[in-house]
Amino acid sequence: MANDLTIHLVDDEEALRRSLTFLLVSAGFAVRAHSCAKAFLDILPLSGRGCLVTDLRMPDIDGIELLHHLRQFSIDIPAIVITGQGDIAAAVQAMKAGASDFLEKPVGEGALIAAINVAMGQRRPGRAVADCESVAARVHQLTDREHQVLTGVLEGLQNKMIAYHLGISSRTVEVHRANVMAKMGARNLAELMRMAIAIDAVEQSAETGRLSAVNAWPAFAR
Repeated sequence: MANDLTIHLVDDEEALRRSLTFLLVSAGFAVRAHSCAKAFLDILPLSGRGCLVTDLRMPDIDGIELLHHLRQFSIDIPAIVITGQGDIAAAVQAMKAGASDFLEKPVGEGALIAAINVAMGQRRPGRAVADCESVAARVHQLTDREHQVLTGVLEGLQNKMIAYHLGISSRTVEVHRANVMAKMGARNLAELMRMAIAIDAVEQSAETGRLSAVNAWPAFAR
């Protein structure tokens, strides 16, 4: 990662803020730590390349509200959201709000650095078109039931809630969910969300019908 990249770390918990700062500095990153979302917003506009790593649950302005503020200010910065375990529904909201990725606590060094590298790599020109064409091909491999399960997963529903809505067992949902992950080539929910966002963005900006296959994506993404 180039040395002109600054990681902006936003977290109201001092212990976690110090821990992640030490981790990132040890990995060779320049870091600016902020004790709250307002402190980060106060330094806008940013100079140079940056990547935001923010906690989800914070007083006054939480992580999702922070992402909405950045969108309102037209600040284009890759963002990674840190969530508590089991907070998947909120993590999905964060992805909808523009987060590149989300990580569950406790955050491992390898996972955080990999997420930063992926988030910055998404800024490469032409990446979205290539990604959406690949994703569209994978979507066509899903059965109708797998589409239904995928839609529930992307809405942040737990397996038991998806099972209730579809009138099937939780175990059956688990099987379909595993099949979806395998067919889509996604290692986690964040990757599924990135696929949905990427394919939707290209669909909206495309001037021809060359990417008409994106219509196979569940209604959630459109």
